[in-house]
Amino acid sequence: MKKSMILLAFLALSLAGNAQPFVSQRPAPADRLFVSQAVEQKIAEVTSLLTNPRLAWMFANCFPNTLDTTVHFGQDEAGRWRTFIYTGDIHAMWLRDSGAQVWPYVQLAGQDAHLKNMLAGVINCQFSLICIDPYANAFNDGPTGTGWQSDLTKMDPNLHERKWEIDSDCYPIRLAYHYWKTTGDTSVFGDTWLEAIRKILTTFREQQRKENRGPYKFQRVGAVPTDTQAGYGWGNPVRPVGLIASAFRPSDDATTFMFLIPSNFFAVTSLRKAAEILETVNGENALAFECRELAAEVEAALKKYATAEHPVYGTIYAYEVDGFGNKLLMDDANVPSLLAMAYLDESYRSDPVYQATRRFVWSEDNPWFFRGTAGEGIGGPHVGLGYIWPMSILMKAFTSDDEAEIKWCLETLLKTDAGTGFMHESFYKDDPANFTRAWFAWPDTLFGELILKLIDDGRLALLNSIE
Repeated sequence: MKKSMILLAFLALSLAGNAQPFVSQRPAPADRLFVSQAVEQKIAEVTSLLTNPRLAWMFANCFPNTLDTTVHFGQDEAGRWRTFIYTGDIHAMWLRDSGAQVWPYVQLAGQDAHLKNMLAGVINCQFSLICIDPYANAFNDGPTGTGWQSDLTKMDPNLHERKWEIDSDCYPIRLAYHYWKTTGDTSVFGDTWLEAIRKILTTFREQQRKENRGPYKFQRVGAVPTDTQAGYGWGNPVRPVGLIASAFRPSDDATTFMFLIPSNFFAVTSLRKAAEILETVNGENALAFECRELAAEVEAALKKYATAEHPVYGTIYAYEVDGFGNKLLMDDANVPSLLAMAYLDESYRSDPVYQATRRFVWSEDNPWFFRGTAGEGIGGPHVGLGYIWPMSILMKAFTSDDEAEIKWCLETLLKTDAGTGFMHESFYKDDPANFTRAWFAWPDTLFGELILKLIDDGRLALLNSIE
């Protein structure tokens, strides 16, 4: 720890002589919620490699932001590790955000038992929350009754928000699988895990809507249209074709056509990961078979219904479909997205339909793509027209093999932070100082993750070519 702190202090001193002093934006050490020796050493290592002082400064601010400001780590009543993760300025735990926020720390768990326990606590907490309600997207730290208790759905004091989003049940599986493969620890796969998987399977099947609409509906009184669902809370009609209906997108905005394609792809890979754990760790072969069977059914439906013919780009993936033939051609910045398909599953890099889709979504043919004097990128209805999400620029970099393109992404991110040293939810296309959410830990973590990946991929020279 001492060595890493010395290196960080040296970085601060070396930057102080620049025209803009790059002063650390992290909380004082005594105010940090969680400290990992392995993470501090990684920060020192990476910043010592980077020659661009602004890039080094932003990495040192962003990469540990989840640990510094959002982690609430301890034990539950049974003595198991439990970690409740704030999304940032909203003091609630989103299953999606929390799974993404701690993702890049997993690779360091073998070097730090304290970090490993914290990560196990996130997984334990996520599965226990799914057991409370697999339809909820965000939870309170106990039955506090805060959040959207007035929504017209089956609310509970433990729930902060109950927007049904497929990805909310996928991200915990993705994290647990990665943790297991990296650490070999199977302690997180006990009775709570098995109960959570059974509830996820039930929920996915209910939302295939084969026999009826299922038990879930949602309305928000007085809300803007994207914050509530049509059809008195049931959503627009779908034809049951094997796909899973999602009432909301990962942006927490309502779907138009409820078969959300990138989230259905995510469900397929998540179910197969769950099946591997169930077989290998739990010996639950019958339950594993159910996961694989459902994954195969959804995958077959995707092959039949997920694509559309575009006059410019040819065959591409639609963002949403309804099984009746209606298709929504767009992309949203939040992950899972069409752009992020190759981030969540590397195999799509070689898929010509994905590559055509990638060209479409990063163009003005995508109604939620914006280009201005400050930059270009994808936004979404959540913050409105003209606002670009740094998350989309990060996903463009993650899914690119073109070094010039990756460099452009990094340069754009460096110049659109409005001098804060952090990523934001979004910034206006012509004015980076006009941004939303100064404290949003998910894109901060993604920025740190990207820098680590580029170094691991042998692209340190690319990073150091940024002036």
